[in-house]
Order: sequence, then C-alpha cells, then structure tokens
Amino acid sequence: QVQLVESGGGLVQAGGSLRLSCAASGSIFSINAMGWYRQAPGKQRELVAVITSGGSTKYADSVKGRFTISRDNAKNTVYLQMNSLKPEDTGVYYCAADSGTGWSPRYYRDMDYWGEGTLVTVSS
Repeated sequence: QVQLVESGGGLVQAGGSLRLSCAASGSIFSINAMGWYRQAPGKQRELVAVITSGGSTKYADSVKGRFTISRDNAKNTVYLQMNSLKPEDTGVYYCAADSGTGWSPRYYRDMDYWGEGTLVTVSS
C-alpha cells in the first residue's frame, strides 16, 4: 500500500501563487506516475497534471503555462506550483499515484492510490 499526504492548500487572491506538496510513504517502490487532480464544487474530479517516473508531463489545457508539476524521487514527493491563479481553479486538490508504466489514458480519470485532498480557494 501507498500513503499520500498533501499539504500547501489555502486561500489566495486571484493572480497569486500556491505550491502544493504530496509526500508518499509505504510501498513507494511500486509508484510510477504521480498526478494532481481537482474537484470543484458540483463538478466531477478532473486531471490537472501528471508526471511519470521518467519525467514526462501532461497538463490539462486549462492550466498549461500556469501550473508546473515536478517530483523529487529522493524525497518521494511530488509538487504542483500554481501561478496566476484564477477563481475557477478553486477546488479540492488530490494527489494520486499509480504503479503502471508510462502514460495511460486511464490517468484522465483514475490512479491506484489517492490522498485525502487539500482545499484551494481563489478569491476574485
């Protein structure tokens, strides 16, 4: 099993920045891809960004150029740097990890392991 713990959420004004962190523990040898998802009130959970063990990244169109996903394998941690935040970025952000190799279309909706989530609120 893999445990994921997110941190770094909070309240920020539009145009501001936040950095989310997600620390993995447990059976971390099984982790390949890691990602960030978000769920806005009344909406379905959506993929924000994914990074594979090889460092390849994929972003939702809505965050390209504003968000950056990165990982520190030595610390078993994945980050999401969020800049130029907009009110529509508000939601609960979830860290996720998967044992699959490379990129999979399944990652648009699901991964093997999930954190509890951290709330990001962007005020206008």
